[in-house]
Amino acid sequence: MNNLFINQKTPNEIAKNLADKIKKNRKKLKISQEILAQKSGVSLGSIKRFETKYEISLQSLIKITIALNLDNDIENLFTQKTYTSIDEVINE
Repeated sequence: MNNLFINQKTPNEIAKNLADKIKKNRKKLKISQEILAQKSGVSLGSIKRFETKYEISLQSLIKITIALNLDNDIENLFTQKTYTSIDEVINE
């Protein structure tokens, strides 16, 4: 058995985590789903589906993050350097 994938999350787990974070930010800002739909230009149905079934298009997700002022998080999504060993951290 390959130990590399033991702790790997499923796509659904990752999508749920992302939807939960977006929902938490929306609620923190005291923005209803209806207001978010208006601010983002994403349909209310799409927002509800995202928050319950974790399904959304990339374009709609980007619009939502812009409306919630989280667009920098999306732009920097893959820029964080990851390390595979302590030696890589020390030698950088």
